[in-house]
Amino acid sequence: MEALFAWYEQHGRDFSWRHTDDPWAILVSEVMSQQTQIDRVAGRYGSFLARFPTPRAMASARPADVLAEWSGLGYNRRALNLQAAARAVVESGWPHTSSGLGALPGVGPYTAAAVACFAFGEQVPAIDTNLKRVLSRWVGRALTGSELSEQAVAMVPSGQAARWNSAVMDLGALICKPVPRCEGCPVSDSCADPTIYAPPPRQAGFDGSLRQTRGAIVKLMLDGRPRTANQVAAAIRHQPDRVETALSALVREGILESVDLGYVVVGAAPSAR
Repeated sequence: MEALFAWYEQHGRDFSWRHTDDPWAILVSEVMSQQTQIDRVAGRYGSFLARFPTPRAMASARPADVLAEWSGLGYNRRALNLQAAARAVVESGWPHTSSGLGALPGVGPYTAAAVACFAFGEQVPAIDTNLKRVLSRWVGRALTGSELSEQAVAMVPSGQAARWNSAVMDLGALICKPVPRCEGCPVSDSCADPTIYAPPPRQAGFDGSLRQTRGAIVKLMLDGRPRTANQVAAAIRHQPDRVETALSALVREGILESVDLGYVVVGAAPSAR
């Protein structure tokens, strides 16, 4: 373990959210990092946190302003879930455990464990895809479910969960990749089988997808102007039937709402309705 920690001290990634124990700052970083490349997160994290520096600032903001600040990070529902979590924290305070944090809107097991560990010192593993891959190679079999959780809990050094989580994450991201760079691994002697890798389900391509249409719609609608489905389709130049499907989904998810003049971003200025 000391070899891993020594490697991490020299080669670990330096992110601003690793220099704070503010649970809000850490939650923002973790939600941003879900299904988004870390370089994009690093480029947007500071400005987003400057706009919404506390749960109260986020909770009181118009959803339209939250979505505008989030624009370009993808999966806009994450931004509204983050706002819902902020409102829950303002109302009831911060849960200090992974089980309590997991009850916040949009906070899954990994995010709950990460915030509990990095903000509140809970000695729990934060199991993401990198950690799963590294631990599976260490023990020599593909770990899943309860066995993965049990192995991870057993490996966390006493009192050093935050340091261990960060070190294992970075080892998986930089060295123990899907195609591993074993020659640079500080713990290769402890690895049972570096060939083990269970790839995550492959995501459908973005170009031509409904996700692309949804993203284009939200970006267009952030100006607060109401538009009909036909106006949206003409503006973004996507197929009308795909636009109709995307609009219906965005309304169901609380990102858009239907008004007399068509559709508008939730929380847009009253003059736009």
